[in-house]
Amino acid sequence: MKIVVLIKQVPDTYGERTLLADGRVDREQSDAVIDEISERAIEVALQRKDVDKTTEVIVLSMGPESATASVRKALSMGADSGVHVLDDELVGADAVRSALVIARAVERVGGVDLVLAGDASTDGRGGVIPAMVAEHLGLSYLASLNGLQVGNEVTGTQATESGTRDVRATLPAVVSITESADEARFPGFKGIMSAKRKKIDVVSLSDLGIDPSFPGLARSIVLSTAARPARKAGTKFHDEGDGADKLIDFLVAERLL
Repeated sequence: MKIVVLIKQVPDTYGERTLLADGRVDREQSDAVIDEISERAIEVALQRKDVDKTTEVIVLSMGPESATASVRKALSMGADSGVHVLDDELVGADAVRSALVIARAVERVGGVDLVLAGDASTDGRGGVIPAMVAEHLGLSYLASLNGLQVGNEVTGTQATESGTRDVRATLPAVVSITESADEARFPGFKGIMSAKRKKIDVVSLSDLGIDPSFPGLARSIVLSTAARPARKAGTKFHDEGDGADKLIDFLVAERLL
């Protein structure tokens, strides 16, 4: 089985994030790390590899030169090889262009049985890339699985408003997982050393057969940005025996009750 895991390098999730004038995240303001949800997707793939040693795990990332470090970390965790899509024309690419490029990169890998991804990156929270990639590849898509099993088909559970439901799809397929998946394993010394010898295939748009002008493909553009307003102080109630009444009146006034 061949599994491709889509990973993304993002600004440190524990740092304060700011936007540039063109709407892009200012990536110079904090350390760059693998998105936590991407690490959990890697762990799902590696757990399959633990069960079946013939499983091949390939990590795929689209990003600047610094993203190589994230790909290398994934290799130290146990992935077999990596693909890094690197092209200056992709700076500030929106979801539409990103999905097309990622799908072409998956096709270039060839013979893929399962594409795994997190359901939404922490820097954008769009949550649409896996579905768009599946559409480009013409594959079934299972969204936001809380748990999955991989055999001749992939099965899992999805949360709904009233509970959960079981879903399944024949392979090949695209699957996105939620943060309910197991936390990623830590790279060991052996894994870190072996990662230095593993292959990372760096590809450009021309390698993928994509015209850098993306003819006929619309692009969303951010026209303006605004800083998040400062938080206002909360309302304090002094309980003089009527605290419950004051709280109820407040909730009614705010239309929360």
